[in-house]
Amino acid sequence: MLYFSKLRIVLIIITSLFFILITLSNFLKIENELLDKKINLGLDLQGGSYLLLEIDNSPVIEQKLQNLTISFRNHFKNKKIRLSNLKLANQTIIFSVDDKFKQIVLDEFNSEESTINIYYPRFKTHQLEISEENNNFKVKYSRQGLVELKTSSQDQALEIVRRRIDEIGTNEPNILKRGNDRILVELPGLDDPMRIKSLLGKTANLTFRFVTNTSEDSFGSEKLKYEDSEEESTVSKRIILSGDNLLDAQPRMDSETNETVVSFTLDRVGAKRFGKATSTGIGKQLAIVLDGKIISAPVIRDTIASGSGQISGGFTFQSATDLALLLRSGALPAPLNIIEERTVGPDLGQDSINAGMIALIVGFILVIVFIFVKYKIFGLITNITLIINLFLLVGILTIFEATLTLPGIAGIILTVGMAVDANVLIFERIKEELKNERNNLIAFDSGYTKSRTAILDANITTLIAAIILFFMGSGPIKGFSLTLGTGIFTTLFSVYFIARLLTVIYVSKNKEKEGLI
Repeated sequence: MLYFSKLRIVLIIITSLFFILITLSNFLKIENELLDKKINLGLDLQGGSYLLLEIDNSPVIEQKLQNLTISFRNHFKNKKIRLSNLKLANQTIIFSVDDKFKQIVLDEFNSEESTINIYYPRFKTHQLEISEENNNFKVKYSRQGLVELKTSSQDQALEIVRRRIDEIGTNEPNILKRGNDRILVELPGLDDPMRIKSLLGKTANLTFRFVTNTSEDSFGSEKLKYEDSEEESTVSKRIILSGDNLLDAQPRMDSETNETVVSFTLDRVGAKRFGKATSTGIGKQLAIVLDGKIISAPVIRDTIASGSGQISGGFTFQSATDLALLLRSGALPAPLNIIEERTVGPDLGQDSINAGMIALIVGFILVIVFIFVKYKIFGLITNITLIINLFLLVGILTIFEATLTLPGIAGIILTVGMAVDANVLIFERIKEELKNERNNLIAFDSGYTKSRTAILDANITTLIAAIILFFMGSGPIKGFSLTLGTGIFTTLFSVYFIARLLTVIYVSKNKEKEGLI
């Protein structure tokens, strides 16, 4: 029967008031941790920057194969087997062996107990393709191996991109994977993406190496340019220290020279290496190399055993801050290229908000007028329920600090339509029941009960579609599915608790009246 216990009535009222208050917190300043939550506006509403980054995995593949080349040489050298013409070309390791060693080499590659590489059993099955023809061997990454490598690079790059953006303090960034070699970055509220592009475009591979100014170096040497000039220095390929040994990096003003520098702190291993290098290299220049360019090359005056130092290079405070940020966040596993970028101005975002709100208000008013004309007092009950339903929906989105997009507003409008549809089904069913039942209470109870299956079926199928859109879609599609899915739950609650409660109150007071609906 149409009956609500006092406890249920109190819970419905408290729940409704709670979410109304949460919704109003978006427009009011309330000093409370729970009520301080807000709905975030998406890129299309707030304006901001959209960047699609592609990972260049070629250097990673080359480096991995170069390491394998060294492993192969050392492994077979220990077995007294000479590899001839060992080289790396077109992302393929190529070498040849004498005919008498051919079978031994094949057995080494095919044996799961081989110590060529500690990962070899996995490489053999998935990651590497090994072919042999006329004593010439070719080793390269298989398709599966490339997928695994790209996925690994993408995961690392995603984390580092997130660290760099979080360090800047951008509000509610959206950082997502696209395929296995792309990363999508959405930055609402950021209308000048130049600094972000500069930070994301740098690999931030930091190394400390001695300047030799001679080609005679047991580790080999190379000529590198300085960052802000065409001047070159010959630098040893031996890496004294890398960015992996950094614990922290911060910009600061040097009290002696009054210039902006980047101070850094090393971990225990790094401090030990740095101390040893500076003790044996007094009088030498130590090049600080970032992404293949020399930032500075100070002369070592004394042993630095404290595990801390500083990088100078004519920095402004902004450039020193950015360099410190890059060093703290770590080096990217591979370079990132910006293949697509868009900037949405705040004016365009405001236009989208205005258009969406106008559509919502106009649609809402038309629905209210139609329902009131069609069902009179029960139309009024439906309209009150619709308003509370919107408060419930916005309140839930506020609690989870969801990001509202233009398609999200479309999802809210669709929720209004579905809520009306549920009430129409109930009221039309009640009309059918009143034709055969003189008792208003029984007729109304039967109407709610017998229409439940149709309403649940419609909402559950829509919810399934929303869930699929949420997990399979991205960006704006997720926003639409989120508001639509949330709206389904608030609709069912408002129809079967709020609207039904109001209906009970009215029908109970007018149970003898004919033509209620």
